[in-house]
Amino acid sequence: MEEIAEVYSRSLFEVAKDRGALDRVHEELGQFADALSGSRDLQVFFFSPYFSSQEKKDGIAKLVQEADENFVRFLELLAERHRMPAVFRIRDEFDRLWRKENKLLPVSVTSAVELDSQLVEGIGRRIEEQTGERVELTSRVDPDVLGGIVLQVGNMVLDASIRNRLERLRKQVAKAA
Repeated sequence: MEEIAEVYSRSLFEVAKDRGALDRVHEELGQFADALSGSRDLQVFFFSPYFSSQEKKDGIAKLVQEADENFVRFLELLAERHRMPAVFRIRDEFDRLWRKENKLLPVSVTSAVELDSQLVEGIGRRIEEQTGERVELTSRVDPDVLGGIVLQVGNMVLDASIRNRLERLRKQVAKAA
């Protein structure tokens, strides 16, 4: 059985695509989910069974003014069916569908220190050449890496960090003892 979030996100995706509003709905869903995740009061309001569906619909109308009408109706449907807590999973699935539609490959470069932007962009270009997809590149610093880099391309991870090498060495020593 498909997860509820997959069904809802696919439905929203198809409607937005048919109406030519895919990018707009993608942006609005992201903004709504971010606002919800950043406000405990909004979460209590939209996730609580103590507020009626109509109160939640009224709240949606105030919160997402000038949004795509199909997106607003989608949020109202979630409120009516008490599915609002699934909005974060819906967003994740919608993002996945949107990236696939736009042939975007998420790539994350993690290093112990800030890398030169030209180096990071070069990594992105090489991945684009090898995959034939546009790369959505992010770079972050994590001192726990110790050195080297951790590269995540889609759902594949290449861990060339010193931390990983030390961990493998520790396991080999433990196995030999």
